[in-house]
Amino acid sequence: MSVHNDTIIAQATPPGKGGVGIIRISGQHCQKVANQIIKQPLKSRVATFTPFYDLNNNVIDQGIAIFFKSPNSFTGEDILELQGHGGQVLLDLIIQNILKIPDIRMAKPGEFTERAFLNDKIDLTQAEAIADLINASSIEAAKSAMNSLQGEFSKKINELVKQIIYLRVYVEAAIDFPEEEIDFLNDGKVKDTLNKIVKSFENLKSETKQGILLKDGMKVVIAGKPNAGKSSILNKLSGKDSAIVTDIEGTTRDIVKEHIHIDGMPLHIIDTAGLRDTEDKVEQLGIQKAWKEIESADKVLLILDSSKVTDVQDSLSYFKNKEKLTLILNKSDLKENNVQKLNIPHEIDTISVSAKTGDGINNLKKYLKNSMGYTGDNESNIIARQRHLDSINNAFEHLINGKLALEELNAGELLAEELKISQSYLDQITGKFSSDDLLTEIFSSFCIGK
Repeated sequence: MSVHNDTIIAQATPPGKGGVGIIRISGQHCQKVANQIIKQPLKSRVATFTPFYDLNNNVIDQGIAIFFKSPNSFTGEDILELQGHGGQVLLDLIIQNILKIPDIRMAKPGEFTERAFLNDKIDLTQAEAIADLINASSIEAAKSAMNSLQGEFSKKINELVKQIIYLRVYVEAAIDFPEEEIDFLNDGKVKDTLNKIVKSFENLKSETKQGILLKDGMKVVIAGKPNAGKSSILNKLSGKDSAIVTDIEGTTRDIVKEHIHIDGMPLHIIDTAGLRDTEDKVEQLGIQKAWKEIESADKVLLILDSSKVTDVQDSLSYFKNKEKLTLILNKSDLKENNVQKLNIPHEIDTISVSAKTGDGINNLKKYLKNSMGYTGDNESNIIARQRHLDSINNAFEHLINGKLALEELNAGELLAEELKISQSYLDQITGKFSSDDLLTEIFSSFCIGK
């Protein structure tokens, strides 16, 4: 049974011209729309070739009409799809006429998917996976989003919830019936189950981190002094001439961005203006932009000319925080490179490359992939978001709190309470427990018509 009384409409295909244009309507007044626009009732799941009329009985277009009877539809409500010619004028005209029918309104972004969630056709991770499938930037990301859409991520969450519920029932029963004199600390069943749940959490956290990397990737900023080879390395990583390369210092004055994939993981590479003290106002603006990108980067590749011994300390002096730094020793093809004399701090990773010949670029790509912990294991991939990992971490924290309460205080009541809280955080992921603000944030990011 639908939780909505109104009927919504939107164009399901992208705006603009195309071979086919699709209009989607969902709600209890779909048959009313069919009677007005195609002048006949429709059988469920039967494609009908028909004219599309305006409210004055003039033919606007012709195409296919398909009706899906509730609850056997995407949203769980009656759905009507009109598939006509993909001219934007035609599609707008049809929508304008349908909106004149009482109780029909334009859909909000993501409202079709939101109704599917609220009508229990999909859970929240599946709803998010629809958006991630549409926005996938690689084959691997698309496959992983489809895995999540088909319920693989939800299955992992629900299996973990099932383990927690099993333990909660056991612990709470022991608390309610103290005459049984169950010794929590010496009960191997409780300890074994807790350890099993901890292991399940660790596996789930690892897979979720992979899913986030597959969706969001990593932001890599290329930095260094002018003429160190930053733009050349960007071009080698991207496989094309994205940035201008000259022998003139300060050629790059603005941000240059490229997007590539390493085994499916998106890599957002940003070339920046050379770091130096300058009186040039335009170059100063470029350097300010460079520092903003550096601050938000996952990894900073500090490019050094390996033929210049003084470059290392000069370049490092710009960075107070060196945690995200990796030193890229460029020009490894030159005979006069002085790698052994560079006095590089041992705690900073270094990679030798040649932007001229391409030597070391593949090693750099492997390093970037490994540094983020990305495995590229397509068999177990799901797509995930930071909110999922945050909830899993919170749930795990409360599980550990409960485990410690039992081990150190023999406090079964505290264990039961922490298990309850842990379960509630996991239920937030699939939407069994969720706030209106969270739902608004998720579905408002969808396109209209989805």
